[in-house]
Amino acid sequence: MGERLVVIGADAAGMTAASQVRRRNRDFEVIAYEMGNHASYAACGEPYYVAGIIDPIDKLIARTPEQFARAGVELHLRHEVTAIDLDRRVVEVRDADGETTLETGFDHLLVSTGARAFVPPMPGRGLEGVHTLRTLGDAAALRAIADAGAGNAVIVGGGYIGLEVAEAFHIKGWNVTIAEGLPAVLARTLDGDLGVQVAEAVREMGITVLTGAMVEQIEGTDKVTGVSINGETIQADVVVLSIGSRPVVELAVDAGIPLGETGGIAVDDHQRTGIEGVWSAGDCAEVQNRVTGVPMNLHLGTVANKTGRVAGVNITGGDLAFPGSLGTAITRVHDLEIATTGLRSSDAAAAGLDVVDATVSGGTIAHYMPGSEKFTIRVTAETGTGRLIGAQIVGGRGSAKRIDVFATAIWDRMSAGTLEWVDLAYAPPFAPVWDLIAIAARKAAVAAGG
Repeated sequence: MGERLVVIGADAAGMTAASQVRRRNRDFEVIAYEMGNHASYAACGEPYYVAGIIDPIDKLIARTPEQFARAGVELHLRHEVTAIDLDRRVVEVRDADGETTLETGFDHLLVSTGARAFVPPMPGRGLEGVHTLRTLGDAAALRAIADAGAGNAVIVGGGYIGLEVAEAFHIKGWNVTIAEGLPAVLARTLDGDLGVQVAEAVREMGITVLTGAMVEQIEGTDKVTGVSINGETIQADVVVLSIGSRPVVELAVDAGIPLGETGGIAVDDHQRTGIEGVWSAGDCAEVQNRVTGVPMNLHLGTVANKTGRVAGVNITGGDLAFPGSLGTAITRVHDLEIATTGLRSSDAAAAGLDVVDATVSGGTIAHYMPGSEKFTIRVTAETGTGRLIGAQIVGGRGSAKRIDVFATAIWDRMSAGTLEWVDLAYAPPFAPVWDLIAIAARKAAVAAGG
């Protein structure tokens, strides 16, 4: 047997790396430890399981322990790594089922401990009926509640997960309230006026959206009965806290593995931590912003899978660099679609970039075709050069995947003036003859003077 890789955390990044190592070098011994009940599952699909769109829950599992075993990866579920000893090159592992502790040595160590849902220290957070959505177990618990009979659901947080969970309970017939403490929903990814546009559209669907809504406490004795917001009580039979997530880095800190300025594990573009044979990837690790070069800590499935692949290639002696991320993201609430990529003008200004915005609205297909949906694109471009910096999209069905054109353009440092003339596909059922992408790029090019 050759070298041994120990993987801590067996979801997207960890198991992508493990699989990559086994494909590239069959002499590697690969052992993965996961403290939860499942490994390698599609967490992004969980809200759609809660909604009943996906069934059964096993459809969210990408690969089973048996499949990994056949590929030569030794996966241990319900095994928590409790300590890393870098001097002795061993990890301490607690077997939750056997209630025993063991040690495993390593030549290479991949820390892919992911992220956990953020639960603020508010009164009542431990009541029955208060949930987060991160794991398959969380999804199963929320699905059981959603199926049990309609009631009042309060979703604390108006980010991507908050909106998706709100949609899920609304589909199930619940009375849903979104309570967002900031002035607009999606305030960390959309400009404020676009966030207001999203909130208004969601309200028209019959979902209550409260912004500037500071949750003071969750009320109830044993089980949740309400949420106190700005001095008023909103009835609640279930509360879902979707206030973001934080990287799980305690093991790394205790072992002396350095963190970066974002609070994630500091790595280079090869996923090396700076300690020989110790790597990190996924939600617990930093990545570089493709536009600014500044470190970020992103909790996105796309980034986790890609950085896991990079780690796996390099652990086996390859030379693959992760080229950075734009933070491209997309979601929907019923027929409303939302997408972002790159930097907003406020983000760009904070990074020292001089930029302009261009905003246009139009239809998803030719105006004379039935089914055209209205949508808005906002493009951010660098003043003078016209270099594309970011884009945001809010609108009806068929609008949001246009964000991929902007992501591609930003990725390759394309100017707005160049994007205007890209040969985009046209036919009346798919797009107007001048797609709104081109119109937005033209407007941005003029505004930027590039």
